[in-house]
Amino acid sequence: MNISPIELEKDQVLYEQVAERLQALITEGTLQPGHRLPSVRKLREQLSVSTSTVLEAYRVLEDRGLITVRPQSGYYVRQTVSTLLKEPSPTAPPLHVHDVDIIFDFQVTSTLQDEDRIPLGAAFPVMELLPLAQLNRLMGKVLRENPEKAHAYGGPIGCEELRVELAKRMLNCGCSITPDQLMITNGANEAMYLALQALTKPGDVVAVESPTYFTFLEAMKTLQLKALTLPTHPREGVSLPHLEEALKTGRVKAVLLVSNFSNPVGCCMDDVKKKKLVELLNQYDAVLIEDDVYGELYFEGTRPKAIKAFDTGDRVIYYSSLSKTLSPGLRIGWCAGGPYQPAISKLKSVINLGTAIAPQLTVSTFLSNGGFDRHLRQLRRAYQSQMARMQQAISDYFPAETRITRPSGGHVLWIEMPDGFDVLKLYRDASQYRISIAPGVMFSASGKCYGNCFRINTAVPWSETIDKAVETLGYLAKKQLAEQLLDAADRHL
Repeated sequence: MNISPIELEKDQVLYEQVAERLQALITEGTLQPGHRLPSVRKLREQLSVSTSTVLEAYRVLEDRGLITVRPQSGYYVRQTVSTLLKEPSPTAPPLHVHDVDIIFDFQVTSTLQDEDRIPLGAAFPVMELLPLAQLNRLMGKVLRENPEKAHAYGGPIGCEELRVELAKRMLNCGCSITPDQLMITNGANEAMYLALQALTKPGDVVAVESPTYFTFLEAMKTLQLKALTLPTHPREGVSLPHLEEALKTGRVKAVLLVSNFSNPVGCCMDDVKKKKLVELLNQYDAVLIEDDVYGELYFEGTRPKAIKAFDTGDRVIYYSSLSKTLSPGLRIGWCAGGPYQPAISKLKSVINLGTAIAPQLTVSTFLSNGGFDRHLRQLRRAYQSQMARMQQAISDYFPAETRITRPSGGHVLWIEMPDGFDVLKLYRDASQYRISIAPGVMFSASGKCYGNCFRINTAVPWSETIDKAVETLGYLAKKQLAEQLLDAADRHL
């Protein structure tokens, strides 16, 4: 956009006048949250001012919390939500070992992916935000240049070319891992399942944050493992005092956590907490399986470190994937299993010999040419903007008692309704309007918690359809609360 030159005011320094002009454009809505501001060079030319004046004006706006700088990208209007509802309180699940009880079976969870529904339930990226054209071109090139290799069996650890590129990327999360220490998997879920299988036997206890990712619970139930659920803060993550109490019992065979922008809550532990967690693992001779699939989807600053970055005793099995950031269909994940890697590799070779070669070569080429980082910068901006729009819409349309999380990355929101609210009724009512949500009980190891909560996927680009769907959900929620009040009043007559 073009910004007209400034008429100088004698009693105000120039950079302050530039800052005031830009602030007015933000306040008036000309510059929307998430919009990129003109580059320093472009604004300097438009306003006929010096580079130092523009830089100082941007610094003022940054200090006022109106804009943010993104390395190698530029200055952006900060995402703000004027009337955000309160955050959920830290969770308080049952603090005892129990069998995993899943009340939603595979058929029901599959409906979250129904293409005929407005996709607010499944935590999937949307195809239009992914670099599919580039990947398709690279795939064709890979097949032409590797007509035999692309169709051959691969070993369980995967292609060296891809492992080299992934080892480089892991430096960004603080991990110094050699390519030989990595194994390529069919997405993150395979890595998680194989790690659990290598570490445990039926009847063993696994400690998980609560609420926790539904697929963790499916894997634990299939492997006949027991759960010990831990209280979790909506921003800071799992409660370390409760984790230490669990580890003290000596019954916990493994800990399973999402370290950065967890699903479904969106919490992200800071470095101090991650380091303390590793110290607990060392102290109590415990092993952590770390899921870091959302780590690249941070909104501001730099990529958060992995817990593995603080691992001094080979007690963290790390895994991640490109399903949330690049392509869910290529099924590229990876695992750094440390001393458990041989056992994990052996299990993988029994299941499927290895991951398909053509996708591995395609992704390694994409990573090596710098395309991934350019794509990630665009994806983060889109997700940050879409999450802010969703938060604002929920604040506008839902009952005042609603609570929502405020993640600093990823693409899921956790919604908490008042006690007594029946989220399964909301799920059924929303289905009548072809709207999908993910009921909170899906993320409860006991199947009895979070009956008043649900998860929403914010990876879908904002549109009138999405806005109307959120408005409809808000209407249904208000209607249910009103009916509950009337029922309560009738009972007292």
